[in-house]
Amino acid sequence: MESEKWEICSSDGDLCTEDLKDEEDAFYPLSGSISKLQFRKASSRACWNSEVGMAEVVERKGQIWTTTGVLRGGKLYCSIEETLFLAEIGALVLVDENGTGLSLEGIYGKLAEEKNGCCWEHYEVYKHLKSLGYIVGRRGVPWTLKSVGTDALTEDRFITDRLGKLDLNGLEPAFDVYLPNGKFKKSSPGDPSYVLCLTRESPPSRKDVEVLERQSGHIPVKFCHVENGRVSFFSFSKVDLPVLP
Repeated sequence: MESEKWEICSSDGDLCTEDLKDEEDAFYPLSGSISKLQFRKASSRACWNSEVGMAEVVERKGQIWTTTGVLRGGKLYCSIEETLFLAEIGALVLVDENGTGLSLEGIYGKLAEEKNGCCWEHYEVYKHLKSLGYIVGRRGVPWTLKSVGTDALTEDRFITDRLGKLDLNGLEPAFDVYLPNGKFKKSSPGDPSYVLCLTRESPPSRKDVEVLERQSGHIPVKFCHVENGRVSFFSFSKVDLPVLP
C-alpha cells in the first residue's frame, strides 16, 4: 500500500474567505490569531444546553444555517466546534443557561473540557475545512432525523456519543465532508465526498485503514494530522507491484 499525497495545508495562516457564503459582513484577521474579535452587521443567537453539550439556536440570521447545525424536534442545535467557529467570525452570540453572555474565552473553555465530543485538534480541522468552503458534519450524525426516516426526538446525547466510537488505536473517524454545494439540503444531503479520520502520533497501520474502509462502505476515507497548529491531509491508494522475471 502506497501513500498518496492529497493535500498539505495549514490552519495557522490566512482564512480563505472568498469561499465562505454569507460572510461578506465579517471581519477576518490577517493572521491566524483566534484572539481577535470578528464583527458582523447581524448575528444569530444561541443558548448553551449543557444536557446535550450543544447550543440551541434561538434566533437565526443569514444563510449559514443551510449547512450548519442539526435539527431535532423542531429545534436547531450547534455542536461546540460549530458554535466556536461562528462565534469567532462574529456570526453567533452565545449565552449560558442563565442568559449570561459567553465570551470567546468562555467558549474556548468549553472546548478545552473535551466533554462535548470535540477536542482542540478536531476544531482545528473543522475550522480549516469550513474556511475553505467545505460542508462539514460529525461522522454518522444525521443533519435531520427526516433524512433517516424518523421524526422522533432522541433522548440520549445524540451528538457526543457518536464521535470517536470507532477508536482504532487512536485513529478517529471524525467528520463527514461534502464539497461546496449551493444546493445542499439537510433533509437529503446525499453521501459525503469522504470520511475524514484524525490520526494520533503515528500513521495508521494497513489493518486499521482496511477496517475503516470497510466501515465507510463506498465512501472514500481520508486522513489528517494536526501538529503545532498545522493541519495536514493525506490518503492511501493500492498499487499493483510488477512481477519480477
